[in-house]
Amino acid sequence: MHLFEIGTIVKGFYKTGAYIGEVTDVRPNHYLVKIKAVLTHPAQGDLHHPKQADVPFFHERRALAFGEQTNIPHQMVKPFDGEVPNYTASLKEAAARLKDQLTKDDSEWAKRSLANLAALEHEYFKRP
Repeated sequence: MHLFEIGTIVKGFYKTGAYIGEVTDVRPNHYLVKIKAVLTHPAQGDLHHPKQADVPFFHERRALAFGEQTNIPHQMVKPFDGEVPNYTASLKEAAARLKDQLTKDDSEWAKRSLANLAALEHEYFKRP
């Protein structure tokens, strides 16, 4: 396991999303990570019943926002080596990859996920 110092740029996995961020605090079990870019958009629906549409509450899962800070367990933080992409561009690419995967899946879960993602994209990229 790596130990990262404050200021280190890392890749972090939070719930079903993956992000690039900066370590802003080191805690006993977590790193506090300030989000810089999105690598993988979070999956939609119930985390406890993945890929199931018939659940009591089908969650709309937003990507963490630029500059948002979140606690990520030590074991879910990895080294990142490379150029940090623009947040908005990275979010668009991550959402497009998820949409592409979902359109290849004819399940009810994928259809509901696509509807959630469309609503999220409208929120993410609305013009002022």
